[in-house]
Amino acid sequence: MVPAPRTVIRGIRKLEPATTLVVDAGGEVTQRRYWRLEATRAEREISEGEWIEAIHEALRTAVRRRNEVSDVPVGVLLSGGLDSSLLVALLAEMGIPDIRTFSIGFEDQPEEKGSEFEYSDQVVERYRPRHHKFLIPNDEVLKRLPEAVDAMAEPMFGQDAVAFYLLSEQVSRQIKVVQSGQGADEVFGGYFWYARMQQQQGSSLERFRRHYFDRDHDEYLRMVTSRYRVADVSGDYVAARLAEPLADEFLDQVLRLDVTTLIVDDPVKRVDNMTMAWGLEARVPFLDHHLVELAARTPPQFRLREDGKYPLKMIARGILPDAVIDRPKGYFPMPALKYVRGDFLHFMRDILDSRACRERGLYNRNYVDMLLAAPEMHHTRIQGSKLWHLAVFEYWLQRHLGERAS
Repeated sequence: MVPAPRTVIRGIRKLEPATTLVVDAGGEVTQRRYWRLEATRAEREISEGEWIEAIHEALRTAVRRRNEVSDVPVGVLLSGGLDSSLLVALLAEMGIPDIRTFSIGFEDQPEEKGSEFEYSDQVVERYRPRHHKFLIPNDEVLKRLPEAVDAMAEPMFGQDAVAFYLLSEQVSRQIKVVQSGQGADEVFGGYFWYARMQQQQGSSLERFRRHYFDRDHDEYLRMVTSRYRVADVSGDYVAARLAEPLADEFLDQVLRLDVTTLIVDDPVKRVDNMTMAWGLEARVPFLDHHLVELAARTPPQFRLREDGKYPLKMIARGILPDAVIDRPKGYFPMPALKYVRGDFLHFMRDILDSRACRERGLYNRNYVDMLLAAPEMHHTRIQGSKLWHLAVFEYWLQRHLGERAS
């Protein structure tokens, strides 16, 4: 992802989050930052029970607001994870009638299942929403990839972008507004790398980089041709953001960076682009600013307890099946874009071996050949396919800027 104000397109800039831009009649431009997230502790000692009760009420309010501000029925994108399942439980707790839920799954790979139906089915069994389940074969995924890439405002490397595109198509035929669980992991510390960062020694940047960056800068320099070799701008950017004031601890810095920067141009934009491609509006109660501000005041260790999202697990206990609460952290699975082989490998090979890619001269061919020779051996630290990263970026450039664009 490319944080604002930069973009991948020369001459185009993005407005930074929580910022207004005013252009007056004379052409003078004024920008104003109207919100900042403070990750500092309250002066008064607050008990664990008080924190959980306050978060529970704030989440209830966030879900209720996103259900009320609508003149059409609201559904839930039910992945089978804790976050979306909790949204269903809270809507049911409020007495919302005719809850509609939607789940999607894909073909399994030997290394990973392609769906989380075993968990979403348990939530459906408990609350009896009007449920819709879609299983998409791999040949359909491959056939629809060009459409999904066309819907991307910027290159999106998360493999679940295509999943959201295909799910949104189905959901939009029945409903126009959904609630989604995006943001819960970033706000409440649900990812495995947070605990690893906490245990790591070194500077804030070193601790973050070691467990999050897709590639170290040296590998980036091997990936691109000399024209695109630049200084470590990613490291410099992250170091500066982590060092900003009003964050008490290292993990406060990390979680604030995620919520205010990384999530903006990755999962939030990914879901927004893919849903709106079908005229479907996705609302994200876990990113309600009152809830986010409250969570940021809690000690990071409180949020990371029991493998992360401890407050949400305590809220869910008794209203969701224990199997959903205690399951290992899952991700929106699309194994074919993670363990690349067969037709998907041929598809990516054709993109990276194309005349357009070679003439663009972005990638070092030795690096490309290394990934193509053994794609399953090259995953990022957070388990993305490096080959998919290269292929989808080149494909996005071809689809959006023309084959010879540079």
